Amino acid sequence: MGLFSFLKNAGAKLTGRKTDAEKAADAAASDAILNQQKADLMKSMIENLGLAIDYLDVKVDRDRVLVSGTTKSHPAREKVILALGNIDGIAEVEDNIEVIAPDEEDIATVAATFYTVVKGDTLGKIAKAHYGNAMKYPVIFEANKPMLENPDRIYPGQVLRIPPLDA
Repeated sequence: MGLFSFLKNAGAKLTGRKTDAEKAADAAASDAILNQQKADLMKSMIENLGLAIDYLDVKVDRDRVLVSGTTKSHPAREKVILALGNIDGIAEVEDNIEVIAPDEEDIATVAATFYTVVKGDTLGKIAKAHYGNAMKYPVIFEANKPMLENPDRIYPGQVLRIPPLDA
């Protein structure tokens, strides 16, 4: 009888235990699979929103999204960025969407600004702050369709497009 000492992490793996290196490799593979699944879901969401983006490609790296493709519209590009950025768990969206051959009206369009909703905000309150008239809230609502389905359903932390008012 006696006590015998062995190297803990050597020998046959009878119980399925893994070394730290094996666990790290499994975690990296799991992250890659999860990131690809998120990217596929995001791409599907953009397509379901009906935004006109050709050659759409979405890549996810944890809380960061890289989106690329082509469009003829600056508003479509901005809406894709916002749709992806307003997903829980996403902190950054890297935009590589190219606007090609925009029409005359789009060329003259000044880029919208982005606004982050704070507690207590309404579209009317945001319109009053940006346009000087709370009754201009439908402009903001229309600029954020199809992501917004109801002008009364905005939430703190959400980022909205605020387009310039037409002269």
